[in-house]
Amino acid sequence: MRRVRMCLLAAVCVLPLTGWPAIAEPPQGPVFQEGAAQPVFDPVQAVREDLFVTAPVDSDRDGREDLVHVQVVRPKETEQGLRVPVVFQASPYFSGVNDVPNHNVDTELYVPEQRGNRTVRAAGGDGRLAVAADIKWAYEEFLLARGYAVVYGESLGTGLSTGCPTTGGVNETIGAKSVVDWLNSRAAGHDAAGAPVTAGWATGKVGMMGVSYNGTLPNAVASTGVEGLEAIVPIGAISNWYDYYRADGAIVAPGGYQGEDADVLAKYVLTRADREPCQAVIDRLRMDQDRITGDHSPFWDERNYLNDVDKVHAAVLAVHGLNDWNVKTRQAAQWYGALREGNVPHKIWWHQKGHIDPLRLREQEWLRTLNRWFTRYLYEVPNGVEEEPRATVQREDGNWTEEAEWPAPEARKVTLRPTPGGAGRGGLTVAQVASRAVEALRDDAGQLAEDLAAAPSSPNRLAYLSSPLTAPARVSGTVRADLALTFDRPAANVTALLVDQAPDGSVSVVTRGWADPQNRHAIDRTSPIEPGKNYSINVVMQPDDYVFAPGHRLGIVVLSSDHDYTLRPKPGVGLELDLSRTSIRLPVVGSIE
Repeated sequence: MRRVRMCLLAAVCVLPLTGWPAIAEPPQGPVFQEGAAQPVFDPVQAVREDLFVTAPVDSDRDGREDLVHVQVVRPKETEQGLRVPVVFQASPYFSGVNDVPNHNVDTELYVPEQRGNRTVRAAGGDGRLAVAADIKWAYEEFLLARGYAVVYGESLGTGLSTGCPTTGGVNETIGAKSVVDWLNSRAAGHDAAGAPVTAGWATGKVGMMGVSYNGTLPNAVASTGVEGLEAIVPIGAISNWYDYYRADGAIVAPGGYQGEDADVLAKYVLTRADREPCQAVIDRLRMDQDRITGDHSPFWDERNYLNDVDKVHAAVLAVHGLNDWNVKTRQAAQWYGALREGNVPHKIWWHQKGHIDPLRLREQEWLRTLNRWFTRYLYEVPNGVEEEPRATVQREDGNWTEEAEWPAPEARKVTLRPTPGGAGRGGLTVAQVASRAVEALRDDAGQLAEDLAAAPSSPNRLAYLSSPLTAPARVSGTVRADLALTFDRPAANVTALLVDQAPDGSVSVVTRGWADPQNRHAIDRTSPIEPGKNYSINVVMQPDDYVFAPGHRLGIVVLSSDHDYTLRPKPGVGLELDLSRTSIRLPVVGSIE
């Protein structure tokens, strides 16, 4: 553990000839130009110190309150009395991660009458011992130079912090919140020797920021309404953990991590030196997450920050990739929508990449936006950011647009209906379909959804395409597929894709969604499927903002298992789609003929 010794300036030790003590030069303060903090501090001279903050929770059940390991990096002028705001990053990743196997997804789906027949492979693996070291961040020098202190907090159960990781559980929120409380003199801190450490150098105004899990913790802490948290910048962040690992009752995976679940992620980040106290906690995670039914439960409800969005007062600058299939777009869209409805100061950046930091995408404009956001809400400089367009959207060609709000306020609901021919390429029309037609597909989880969508014909999917568009059509928001389906077995996956067919015949997947038909009535309740009976199944796709070019066809593809996301039962289950009772609802700017 490293501490920086406090030094007194020579000026305060010198007596003038008059006999009166000299007055030290006042500490340099922040400078603002055009509504943004300027780089007037030297990051090289920053003070760095380690401490532990007491969190009012005992998640490792050792009879002692958990401790959060905190590292502070602050301008040296704070040693002379300058008080500064803080940008705080909480993370479970500062001390590395473990090699943990995922769950087996090549398994049959749950049937209510045979509940006891399912088996789940548990995660395992050991990690390296966490060691004290200087924590670094790409934004550290930028923020220090502009008069912000940077504070790092290791999430409970990781690195030098005690407690246990719980993949979004309330204890992790309490742990990160306790650092905000310490910065506002409401929580105790001490150094490695046990001596008290306070944050007298802090103004009490705190911003939180990070990517992925590091961006999710700001959402979690903001949902507590903690005093002093004035702004958050969640990037590629989760707002509801159920939607990260489930979709309307279906067990789904984060893109690229088939078989991951809450217990796997907890073991992945468990890097405290003594792992044994957390074994029982993670065993309980594995049981409560329920990879059998996929139903929503109190376990998942605890991890839904939308429940407490009405407590959020921190100004939110959200960033998300329109092609992020790890933390999918619903996470940002539903959080942003709830904040908008609650009149919380808000702004969103949508970009065309995946699960990345915008620093790697549009560095100068992003840093300008970020600086103005923190200047407004941490330094309280009235720079007018709240009056600017709320949405910044990158289009498919790489250009950026500024918009009043998101989704596009001018989008109107359009309903499309399929016409026969889905084994090859059926039609998609705004007209009402008069005659009844039923078309069938057979599940094959071994095939990629992208390949099925691109195939000219297939017995394993149904595809329906509009006529070529005569003008651009923008889909802005959430697409819903209302499917009238019959199943020949008591369990099946249901997947729907929104696709774009180019004039050359190539097909790309725009967005997709999944559902478990056993959860057709409610996500927290399994209702058995009777083979041969027709059911109305609603598939909500991931929100998107996409422009279909003139000459392209907009399409819907219906299949059962999605190889990269859902569980993968053996091929064979049959589905029938009643076209006369099926429709697709889209929020469209423009027209679809």
